[in-house]
This record gives sequence, structure tokens and C-alpha cells, in this order.
Amino acid sequence: MEYVQERIATLHDLEGGDAAEAVSAEGTGPMPSLDATAVVVPMTDREHESQAAARVLSELETLDPTAVFVPVRAAADRLEPFREWLGSFALPIDILWCNSPSMESLLADAGLANGFGKGRDVWLALGPAAAAGEYVVVHDADARSYEAEHVRRLVAPLAMGFEFSKGYYARVEGDRLYGRLFRLFYEPLVATLSTAHDAAILEYLESFRYALAGEFAVTADLARRLRAPRSWGLEVGTLGDAFDHAGFADTAQVDLGRHVHDHRAVAGESGLERMSREVAAELLRVCDERGVEPEYETLQDRYRQTGERLIGQYRADAAFNGLEYDVVAERDQLERYADSIAPPDTDRRLPRWTDAPFDPDAVLGATRPWHDERLQTK
Repeated sequence: MEYVQERIATLHDLEGGDAAEAVSAEGTGPMPSLDATAVVVPMTDREHESQAAARVLSELETLDPTAVFVPVRAAADRLEPFREWLGSFALPIDILWCNSPSMESLLADAGLANGFGKGRDVWLALGPAAAAGEYVVVHDADARSYEAEHVRRLVAPLAMGFEFSKGYYARVEGDRLYGRLFRLFYEPLVATLSTAHDAAILEYLESFRYALAGEFAVTADLARRLRAPRSWGLEVGTLGDAFDHAGFADTAQVDLGRHVHDHRAVAGESGLERMSREVAAELLRVCDERGVEPEYETLQDRYRQTGERLIGQYRADAAFNGLEYDVVAERDQLERYADSIAPPDTDRRLPRWTDAPFDPDAVLGATRPWHDERLQTK
């Protein structure tokens, strides 16, 4: 057990306590109930009736959130089975069909049609969620170890006066280390940049123990100020906006224990290699916009050197804990990810909800008939 603080407030699970018992910053009483909290859980076809997603929704049933928004990307013939399945949970769920014809028309009319992915799905839900609750929690649906306590822990810092709360957790499953994209790409790239540049944004990015975690919570005001990338750069893009609006003083990270997630292959269109390209583009854009000018001619080689150092450290850590560690596979990933490092391209982020060309009601209207038949069985 450790209790080390970073430049941002780091809230540990020191005694296995319940965040519902956390007191406010003024010490005046327990944390407010979750009836002021909206939860966003993005899903795709693969989450339909999956064990992990079912666990997430079942755990949420034990809470009392003011709303649950499930942005879904699925074919038309999959929506009714999705709707029936979601309706089996005692939750106030709004389905947002993110690739419905009416939603695509709404986005096209606003000049936002190009590009889609997790980031766009979450962005579509952020507007309605910020309108529904004082706090907004976003988390994935693929954690097979998910517990309702995670939501309470994410919200607790907001009740203490912070504006942005990020989850972190150990990615150790069975006999090996996971969290590969963070360990072998994000961490060595940010460390390499920090060695060459004295910049507050890099210190901020280094402060997060699991920066690519999909679990975070924000005040409704900050939710309206996030400019979401359209796809897999969402987590890093969120950190850039959080740096601007919350900064070191109003940011916290929260210990969520150990997570067991579904895993992706390294190669392929849905694999980690492609994700590394989108994470790299967003990470380097975040740095570029805040005054960091990397020497791209040498950045890949310097990243490899940092990655080799970290591989040696992870290898020792794995051996110390009796875990398997495939050095050849780790180095192969390091090399694949190095090819993702390049100057950022055109900024294609979505607008802040404070500047959006339509309001949250338009998003809900574009999901009809799913919005008209809201799934509320409480």
C-alpha cells in the first residue's frame, strides 16, 4: 500500500472505505446522493448482452442516478434487441442511437458529419447528461470487475470541490500485465517529451497514473466545455481540456482498485496499433496547442530509448511478482507504436456544448422513437 501524492490530488483506497461516507471539503456531512448525477455508458454491438455490460448495468441499479445515457452504435436491426435488453434493467435509461439516419442528418446539417467513433458517441451524450445532472460520470461497459462503488468514488472529489476526477487502476490479470497502450506508448512518449521540454501540460499529463482510463467524472459546467475528439483520442483530449479549465488545483485522480477488461489485439483496424495513431495525434495536438514543439526528426528514436528503459523496469516488476513477461512481444509493440509518432494533422474535434450548433433536446429528438419510449422501469 502507498499514499504518494502527485502534482494533482491522488485519492487512495487506503482502508477499503466507501466513498459514500466521504465528507465534503467543509466537513459538513456525507457526500450528496447520486440523484444529482448522470451516468454515460457508451456501447457498440459487441456489448449487447455481454457479461461485462450486464454487470455494469446491474451494479448501476444499486445506485440512484438521475439519468443513464447509453450512446449506441449499431445497425438498425440490432436496435430493438438492444432496447429490450436495456429495458430489463431498473434504470432511467435514454438510448442515443448515434448512427441513426436522423442523427446523421442532424450532424450533417451542422457540418459535423465527418468521422465517428467513441469520442463522438460520448460527446452526443455529454450535452443531455450535463442538462440532466449536476455531475456527469463517463465510464466504459467492458470492465468485468466493475462495481457501483466506482461511480461513488469518481463523484466524491466533485462533492469536495474538484471539477475533474479521473479513475486509475491496476491492469494485472491472471499471470501478466496489461494496459499495454498506456505502458508502452503513452507513458514513454510523455516521459520523452518531458525530458526535452519544461512545460506545465507535460507535468499534468505525467501526473495521471492511468491516463488512458475511460472512467472520469466532471461537473456539468466542465462537461459543456469539453471538445471531444471523434474517436479513440477521447481520453487524452479530455485531459487537455481539463488542464485548461480545472488545472492542477481542481483535478483529482481516484483509486478504483484492479480492473479486468476485455482485451484488443495489437494489429487490425480495431486493434491497439490503430488506436496508438489516434492517441498520438491527439496527445501531440494537446501539447502543440500549449507551446510544446517536439523535434520530430529524433522523437521516434528517443521514444524507443525511453520505452526500452521502461520495458526493463516492467520486466523486473513482473519477475518480482511471479508474472509472465514476453519481452519480444513488448518490444514488437514498442516498434509498432513508434510509427504512430508524427506531427498532428487537422484539428477535427467536436465543438464545446457551450458553442454547439444545436441543443441537447435536438440530440434526444434525433433518437426517436427510442427517446419517446424512455426505458424507465423504476
